[in-house]
Amino acid sequence: MAGNARGWPVWLTGLSLLVGPAALPVGARAPDEPRPPLDFVPPEPGTYQLHRIMRAPDGQVLTVDGRRQPLSRFTRERITLLGFIYTTCVDPEGCPLAYQVFDRLRDEIQATPAVADKVQFVTLSFDPARDSPAAMKRYAGSLLEEERGVRWYFLTTGSVGDLLPLVEGFGQDVRYSVDRSTGRPVRQLSHVLKVFLIDRSGYVREIYTSTFLHPQTIMGDIQTLLMERGDADPPR
Repeated sequence: MAGNARGWPVWLTGLSLLVGPAALPVGARAPDEPRPPLDFVPPEPGTYQLHRIMRAPDGQVLTVDGRRQPLSRFTRERITLLGFIYTTCVDPEGCPLAYQVFDRLRDEIQATPAVADKVQFVTLSFDPARDSPAAMKRYAGSLLEEERGVRWYFLTTGSVGDLLPLVEGFGQDVRYSVDRSTGRPVRQLSHVLKVFLIDRSGYVREIYTSTFLHPQTIMGDIQTLLMERGDADPPR
């Protein structure tokens, strides 16, 4: 299973000016390539436990319509899969990978009626300078939250001040390159991909890195959490 170690972000004073290099247009998608097969056999859902790692932090976010809401509104009541992204990321093992896995997992969950209305996705930007609510809406395209089935929320923050408690609380690593000759930040952003599985009560139960970010693994963990409350069929 994925590691649970927390890392702490390094923030520089020029954050609001920094964007990703070699930017793609907002809304660019990951290549339509399948994930490589797992090199291990995941345990059957319900045969293992996912312990509470930490309470998911709360803070103020913006919806694609620019409404200011507490993040907890999107991380309670349903099992939540949350990932940090920035819309101009081009690293195939970064944000595009998270988008691809979320998209495919959503299709799989939608095809499982007993699970579909118990799960939601959150894609949260850590680039408030560039990723406005309008930019997140373009990035989401037709995949915005639905009234039924798997809801997918695309969120951003209004400022660095709103963002910091969230990335620090989740332990999301974000770094900005520094020009060694001047000591000033340059326009290059990098991060370690992490996706967080949050239970209905708002506790992080698993943290996936790119190695373990696979629909099969995540689906098993979701079913395991549902079984804690008897909400899913037992494993076959």
